[in-house]
Amino acid sequence: MHDEDEKPLTLKEMLQSVFSAALGVQSGKNRARDFSRGKPSHFIILGVLFTTVFVLVIFTVVQIVLHLAGV
Repeated sequence: MHDEDEKPLTLKEMLQSVFSAALGVQSGKNRARDFSRGKPSHFIILGVLFTTVFVLVIFTVVQIVLHLAGV
């Protein structure tokens, strides 16, 4: 096996995988890489953080739009 196949995923690779998965565009190659080199706990933590930030951004945008609409 190559050394690259055994190295743990970098933070950048994990973030790219979480964003791709959230958008539903994760490639089969990257998904296989994630399962072989990634730790589930890291993806769970990043997924929860991504979801929290996403919800807060949507909430903030809605609050701004409602404020601008005078509601």
